[in-house]
Amino acid sequence: MNQRRKAGREHARGHELARRQATAGTDSPAGMRFGLALGGGAARGWSHIGVLRVLLREGLRPSVIAGSSIGAVVGGCYAAGKLDELEEFARSLTTRRVVGLLDFHLNGSGLLAGDRLQKLLLEHLGELGIEDLPLRFAAVATELGSGHEIWMTRGPLAEALRASYALPGVFDAVALDGRWLMDGALVNPIPVNAARVLGAEAILAVNLNGQLRGRAAIAHAAGSDIDDEPGDGTEEANDNLLRRFFQPLQNAIPGGRGQSQRPRPPGLGTVLMDVLNITQDRIARSRLAGDPPDVMVTPRLSDVGLFDFHRAADIIALGEKAMERTLPDLLEYLTGDDGNSVD
Repeated sequence: MNQRRKAGREHARGHELARRQATAGTDSPAGMRFGLALGGGAARGWSHIGVLRVLLREGLRPSVIAGSSIGAVVGGCYAAGKLDELEEFARSLTTRRVVGLLDFHLNGSGLLAGDRLQKLLLEHLGELGIEDLPLRFAAVATELGSGHEIWMTRGPLAEALRASYALPGVFDAVALDGRWLMDGALVNPIPVNAARVLGAEAILAVNLNGQLRGRAAIAHAAGSDIDDEPGDGTEEANDNLLRRFFQPLQNAIPGGRGQSQRPRPPGLGTVLMDVLNITQDRIARSRLAGDPPDVMVTPRLSDVGLFDFHRAADIIALGEKAMERTLPDLLEYLTGDDGNSVD
């Protein structure tokens, strides 16, 4: 019985790989091995879909993909031949459906167990292994405790993706190969180095946080007569949405619902998301300075919150527009043609 079941799985896997040959990577026009480094940024990661759509339209299929967090999810689904299904799912999301996917609990390492999202991944990816993909792929995660950067290049794809997007405090840590793993964007938000080690010779990086406002490393002290940059209402909108997600935890804190004469501090969700934003931005700057990509695309996502998963259509379009703007630079790098050559 076990042998027949194993044979059936192998047959299904072979059929699935054959169906996915269209996603196999190709060399760039100049013969360089083309790779993507897809950054983390939660809901902003839907813009990776738009970037990939433009690349595929131009016949630029990566041979290597390295991704952190949502970048690993989009890159892994593309490598598995499931980009269409992922885009359909993303576009179907509403605020109500997003909330319905959140399985709250108070006895884990995060507010959400993450089982509902993992079930969706397993429905589409099954037991597919990273080593079975038609291109080189790495999902980046962070080892809890040591802080080590973990590159997952073999083993179950769905489990690797879950570990890579396990935002601290939001999702439970994931046990994999004897380690507790969390979001890869904590240590490597845009894994250019992983793509390079996997063999990419020409790397396009997608930075989801590069266009966010207020990026100065040093700000004026409180009480300065120089006003901060005016807001656009995004923080308030996201705070309202996040408050719905984090209310169960807020209610469980003694005195969490009490009134005070002091000004109300930012909500728990807002603080957590801002911490992640700041951390990813600072680490990304440092990593990119030490190992820059050959070309970088930066979608304009300043008005997109980390939990705006229900805005997929707009976010995908922003990714497409950013890639359209960057396409001439990418083609020039890949072909070595500055557009001024004469026949």
